[in-house]
Amino acid sequence: MQSRRKLRFRLIVTFTLFGFGLSALFAVASLYVRAKVENQLINQSLEADVQQALENKHLHPEQPLQSKLVEGWLWNDRTVYQAPLSWQGLAPGVYDMHGGTDGRPQHYKLAVARKYGLDAFLTYDISREGLGKRQLVTSLVGAVVLFTLLSLAVGYWLSRRVMRPVTDLAQRLRAFRSGRQLEPLAPHFAEDEVGELAAALDDYAQRQSALIERDREFNADVSHELRTPLAVIASTTELLVATPDLPEKLQTRLQRIERAVRQATELTQALLLLSRAEKSGPVDGETTDVVKVVEEVVDTNRPNLGRKPIALRTEIEAPVTVEAPSSVVAVALGNLVGNACKYTLEGEIVVRVQPGRVRVEDTGPGIKAEEAEHLFERGVRGEGETVKGAGLGLAIVRRLCELYGWRVTLAPRAERGAVATLDFGTVSVAED
Repeated sequence: MQSRRKLRFRLIVTFTLFGFGLSALFAVASLYVRAKVENQLINQSLEADVQQALENKHLHPEQPLQSKLVEGWLWNDRTVYQAPLSWQGLAPGVYDMHGGTDGRPQHYKLAVARKYGLDAFLTYDISREGLGKRQLVTSLVGAVVLFTLLSLAVGYWLSRRVMRPVTDLAQRLRAFRSGRQLEPLAPHFAEDEVGELAAALDDYAQRQSALIERDREFNADVSHELRTPLAVIASTTELLVATPDLPEKLQTRLQRIERAVRQATELTQALLLLSRAEKSGPVDGETTDVVKVVEEVVDTNRPNLGRKPIALRTEIEAPVTVEAPSSVVAVALGNLVGNACKYTLEGEIVVRVQPGRVRVEDTGPGIKAEEAEHLFERGVRGEGETVKGAGLGLAIVRRLCELYGWRVTLAPRAERGAVATLDFGTVSVAED
């Protein structure tokens, strides 16, 4: 809604500014043309008038110098010195003069004619045109304001008509965003640009729906097909572990297989939830004990340390429970602890269960603070790593956190290494 209003606002402002600019340009052009034409007409009239007055004086010396429109003076070659000093050296023509004397206006036009030994001067008061010019300017300003308001009204009306198809398209898309099934958009619009956009959206929606449906079917099929072999491996391993007089080394290996099967089952369930974008509660109908999951994850990852001089331990500061399947919590914590085990060469790894969160601290090579957020992207791995990996583990953790409203962060440790924090947000703290 905000973007649509901004677009409509821009259309109204653009149309209003266009109307204002066009009317203002017309007003300025009108003033310029009026001044130009008026000046030419006055000059031509004065020049013709002074020539005619001089001819009449020559033909009828007894008559005074006469003019129809202006005031005039006449001197001959011997008495021209009596004329104002600024007039005496002027050649025949019309001049703009300023600074009147002897009662003459401050701004006037002076027409000069010299012929038959006579010097004729006619003056025209320019100030008498000021009132008309002010009236014209006032009228033009009023016209500019009127046309601007008219442009605003027309722009508002046109913007509603222009934006109506876009608004309709946006409303139909909002209905799809609210969870309703998207109906074909193109039949509701004309064959114009909006209609082409609606047709493109229809095509894109069909392809996306088909892709999502294939993805869901594939994940459901894979999860279903994996459950049977995993169940067979789990039951067989359980029977073998229960065999009496089993060598200790073989029993250890069978336990590793048992943990791997459980981890694969949890990962399959978590990936199925991600593919469906469905948030599910604990499978047993109860809350998940985070401490119990942490202990299982630590036991599962302990063999991955091999012979590296690393101490892997847990510190329980506050028992925590969450409304989520234990498999989801196990996958999220398993990736965080697994990364710490892979990239730490020596020192210690501490898994701290604190109120509402779990922190995994290690003494590995550490990370740069500015690169921490990029490590949660698919296929992105930190620099300087020697351990093989696809860079998917942290991406899976981030997606699980987005699904359940949790928060996961990575940051460099103050002393050495890195610290990963899984914050469950609003959770229940179990009583001792």
